[in-house]
Amino acid sequence: MLVCGTGTEVGKSWVGARLLTELRSRSRTVSARKPAQSFDVDHAGIRLGGATDAEILGAASGEHPGEVCHSFRSYHRAMAPPIAAEVLGLPPFTVADLVGELDWPATGSDVGLVETAGGVRSPQADDGDVCDLVAALAPDLVVLVADAGLGTINSIRLSMDALAGSLGGTPQVPVAVVLNRYDGNHEIHRRNHGWLAGRDGYTMVTMPGGGPALADLVLGA
Repeated sequence: MLVCGTGTEVGKSWVGARLLTELRSRSRTVSARKPAQSFDVDHAGIRLGGATDAEILGAASGEHPGEVCHSFRSYHRAMAPPIAAEVLGLPPFTVADLVGELDWPATGSDVGLVETAGGVRSPQADDGDVCDLVAALAPDLVVLVADAGLGTINSIRLSMDALAGSLGGTPQVPVAVVLNRYDGNHEIHRRNHGWLAGRDGYTMVTMPGGGPALADLVLGA
């Protein structure tokens, strides 16, 4: 499965980690991979803002962060990974490089999770964005993480259109939309959910609280 988002800071790693934890609670073996990540560090090389995405996912999957994201694909600039590589004077890389570098456990896993960076049109490599990575990987399920509040209908629709375009030449891949930071007492959240589910027919999950439902979708994909 592949976890992507409508933008940065929508909670992709948070959602992914809770999904991995739920799957492990059901005695499923899991692995997580972050093809490339970027973040700012201070003068001592400590990440600003806390744990990296690879650390968050690795804690949930039971893997070392270096297994989740190769050290040479961790860029110390908070920019899209290929832009960060350019700024740091490092070699460019391609979508094919990222796909080829996905190093899964030799023993296999029941579920493999790949988390992308930024939104669905954010560059992931020198020659492609999230949509290009989705097309190259052809996952069994795509999970699109979004905020629940104002503006999310527009960002979700645009993201879904972009994902559909990237999958035009491959078998249909189901997409589940996760409204993160959802508050059932918030009228805008409720109405956004109802519009997206009722008018657009999207498969919707709300978080927090929707981990079991999301796990059911993953296992049924």
